[in-house]
Amino acid sequence: MDAPPNHHSNPLNPSLAHTTPGDRSRKSARWRDGRHVAALVIAIAVDAVQIGLLPFFMEGTAAPWNDALDIAVGAALIVLLGWHAAFLPAFLGELVPFLNLFPTWTATVVFVVTRKR
Repeated sequence: MDAPPNHHSNPLNPSLAHTTPGDRSRKSARWRDGRHVAALVIAIAVDAVQIGLLPFFMEGTAAPWNDALDIAVGAALIVLLGWHAAFLPAFLGELVPFLNLFPTWTATVVFVVTRKR
């Protein structure tokens, strides 16, 4: 028996096997929430600034503008997403010199949003 014309099966990805083009899964719906998208935009922007302006942020805990930026971002993400234990290692990781080269805020936001139920 053939599948209906609006039914697309994907044998390589079983999770997509029973979806239709109009279906919105719970996973993709998470990113439709304005708070989640705003948190992701903030995290990407801050990580890009910290990586792009590395000479200004290289001093780690000695750079007060870096610490102020991280405190502001942490507060904004908590306001947007609520408290999550993943924010603590992200904030502490931002204090370690050269760990700013890894997009910790972006990774944390993606982790928090994909883990929320």
